[in-house]
Amino acid sequence: MIMHLTTTRISPDWPCQVKTPGSYDWERSAAKWLRELVPSRYAGYPVFVRHPVLLARHAQIQVQNEIRVARTALQTARADLPGLGLHEGVIEHTIKLYAAEVMQLQHIARSVRAVTQALVEANRQP
Repeated sequence: MIMHLTTTRISPDWPCQVKTPGSYDWERSAAKWLRELVPSRYAGYPVFVRHPVLLARHAQIQVQNEIRVARTALQTARADLPGLGLHEGVIEHTIKLYAAEVMQLQHIARSVRAVTQALVEANRQP
């Protein structure tokens, strides 16, 4: 039995839910992870099922828009939330939540870029 060991170095941002590029079934694990990042209706489109790199592209766009939304919510919270009748403690908690969400989404965006790059490289292989 000949074992094929991959020498691909993966990014520190590589998601733990996705197998190492070149390993058995890694593209399927990548597609599964990417489907969790996009609205469910997109995940089922046949073109995205057949071409995970397209799903990855859409996930990149989706996550970038989520970052934009979270940043807007963070930047406007102090001005907008008091008008909703919320107490200062709730407002401060919400601001911390939005700040943490922006950081988490930025990490996810880096992970999506790493997976996308690996899928692109895999598609270039003969």
